[in-house]
Amino acid sequence: MTTSEQNRTAEQTQREQALVEQVVASFETAKDPRLKQLTQALTRHLHAFLREVRLTEAEWASVIEFLTAAGDITDDKRQEFILLSDVFGASMQTIAINNEAYANATEATVLGPFFVEGSPEIPLGGDISFGAAGQPCWVEGTVTGTDGEPVPGARIEVWEADEDGFYDVQYDDDRMAARGHLVADERGHYRFWAITPTPYPIPHDGPVGALLAAVGRSPMRASHLHFDVRADGKRTLITHIFVRGDELLTSDAVFGVKDSLIHDFVEHAAATPTPDGRDVAGRAWSSVRFDIVLAPAQTGVCE
Repeated sequence: MTTSEQNRTAEQTQREQALVEQVVASFETAKDPRLKQLTQALTRHLHAFLREVRLTEAEWASVIEFLTAAGDITDDKRQEFILLSDVFGASMQTIAINNEAYANATEATVLGPFFVEGSPEIPLGGDISFGAAGQPCWVEGTVTGTDGEPVPGARIEVWEADEDGFYDVQYDDDRMAARGHLVADERGHYRFWAITPTPYPIPHDGPVGALLAAVGRSPMRASHLHFDVRADGKRTLITHIFVRGDELLTSDAVFGVKDSLIHDFVEHAAATPTPDGRDVAGRAWSSVRFDIVLAPAQTGVCE
């Protein structure tokens, strides 16, 4: 490289760094210290990325088009930006940061884009399927603290896709199915009927799906059942349980699988009596036990 070229390179680097510093300084007036930290750190990392990959103007325009398309397809039933966060592992990284390891507490994982408020309450032993297609599945367990003491009255929210791989909100008929909530008894025990989880693809007919196709990644999620568990004095737990033996456990599209959340869903022949004597209409059914351990509220120290 000639001296002239070296000078041009030095001048270019200086110009780029000066811009970074100018933009960072523009956020100095933020009254909220946390907002100031976030915007300035984002600026530094974003500009570092742009400079590292030497982003072209055509690529910049493509990014803007991608984000615009993600906004256009998002509505009250579909959140494309959550999908985008999920497939980049940003959702799981945020969860890891905010749910620090604590003793033997159950690990957290992604909320996903299909949680909705207002699910029906079911009694202990009730059925969350509400007509959703799928094999009956008996789910039971206990809710305890990390000290082993039961957590009576814990609120347990559950939701899942049907056997065709769709959540109720993905249908156009306003159904509410394969979701519900219940309350643990005085010993922390809970039990309910659901449907056996099956694999399904995240919505891939939009920009996120096009991105996955372009990089050769599958949109498939490993079979799972969602849980949201809350109790006074305990850290809220948002998690899944996954089906042992599912071939997608190592390639889950949103990086949500953790070894501790993989459970045995035991298959039972049609003639096998159910735990509560329910008539399953001559069908085979499955069962799983999931014992939930909640960390104390506002924990920030690993043990």
